[in-house]
Amino acid sequence: MSTAADFLASSLAMFQRQERRADRAIAQLEDSQLHATPFEDGNSIVILMKHLAGNMRSRWTDFLTTDGEKPDRGRDGEFVDDFTSREQLDAVWTSGWDTLYGAIGSLTEADVLKSITIRGQ
Repeated sequence: MSTAADFLASSLAMFQRQERRADRAIAQLEDSQLHATPFEDGNSIVILMKHLAGNMRSRWTDFLTTDGEKPDRGRDGEFVDDFTSREQLDAVWTSGWDTLYGAIGSLTEADVLKSITIRGQ
């Protein structure tokens, strides 16, 4: 296996481990715990999950050809807890990970050496 292919496989495995860890922790919580805000001006786990999912969708969508935030993101809305069920939250969370995995899965060995622009840099 080439270094680039090994890098892509290792990156994918690392993200999958992180997702599994988060999912196992989330599964241990009651819905009320997911929505609880630990302190004033803090964010609940629901909000963190929604924000991370939005970030993954925005950052990993067309990341080789577009820079940063996508126009349809609606970042401010990610900090509003408007979920009425765990299934809704799971769908948003899964869509973020699916976007990330789709992006990594579409990469070729040649893509590993490409320069990309993130926030103009």
